[in-house]
Amino acid sequence: MKIVVIGGTGLIGSKVITRLGEHAHQAVAAAPSTGVNTLTGEGVREVLRGADVVVDVSNSPSFADDDVMAFFRTSTTNLLDAARAAGAGHYAALSVVGTERLPESGYMRAKAVQETLIENSGLPYSLVHATQFFEFAGGIADSATTDGVVRLSDGGVQPIASDDVAAAVARTCAGAPLDGALDIGGPEAFGLDQWIRMVLAARSDPREVVTDPQARYFGAILGADSLLPGPGAQLAPTRLSQWLARE
Repeated sequence: MKIVVIGGTGLIGSKVITRLGEHAHQAVAAAPSTGVNTLTGEGVREVLRGADVVVDVSNSPSFADDDVMAFFRTSTTNLLDAARAAGAGHYAALSVVGTERLPESGYMRAKAVQETLIENSGLPYSLVHATQFFEFAGGIADSATTDGVVRLSDGGVQPIASDDVAAAVARTCAGAPLDGALDIGGPEAFGLDQWIRMVLAARSDPREVVTDPQARYFGAILGADSLLPGPGAQLAPTRLSQWLARE
C-alpha cells in the first residue's frame, strides 16, 4: 500500500514512516521540508496521487487560538479534497483524548473542528485519540511557569511514549478504517501536577510544582477525568519510569 504521512518528518510522523517501512508498505513522508504545504495546497495533490491511505499527524506551528484554528480548518480541508481526488480508501488522523470535553481550550476547539471535517468528509476514516506524550512534559512545565514556580492542576492524565503512539497510528492506518475513534494512553494514571513533578525531579530541575485546581491547561480548567482515555482504550506498555531511564 502507498501510505502518505502528512507531518512525516516530525516526532510521530518519522516513527510512523519507519514502522510502516518495516512492514513493506510504501510510506511517503510529506511536510513543508519535502515540498508539501497543506496550508497553501502546494504539492498536496501531487504527493497524494495514487495513495491508498492518508495519515495526518501534522500540527500547527503556532498554538495561538486563531492560528491553530486556521491551521486545522484550512489544512484539513485541503487534504480531504486531495484525498477524495486521489481515490484514497482510508483517511487517518492523530488527535487528542478529551478534545470534546475542553471547549475552553482554543487548541481543543481547533482539533474538534478537524475531527468534524473528517467525519463529514464521506471518506472512510480513523481517528486516533492519544493522551499527552511523555516528551511534552517539559513544554507543559514551561507553559505553566511563572517566576520559577510551576502551577498545575491535579486533573488526571495517562501519558504515553511517542514510540507507542507511532505504533498505534501505524497499526490503525494499515488496517481497515474504524469510521470512528480509538483512544490510546499509557499504562499509568497520574495527576498532571504529579506527573510533571516526577519528570522535573528526574531531570534535577529545581522548579517547584504547586498544585492549583484552577490552573488552566492551555486555556481550560481540568476536571478529574478530562484528559483520561475512555472505556475500551488501548493502553500502551511503556511506563514513565522506563521512559525516564531511557531518556
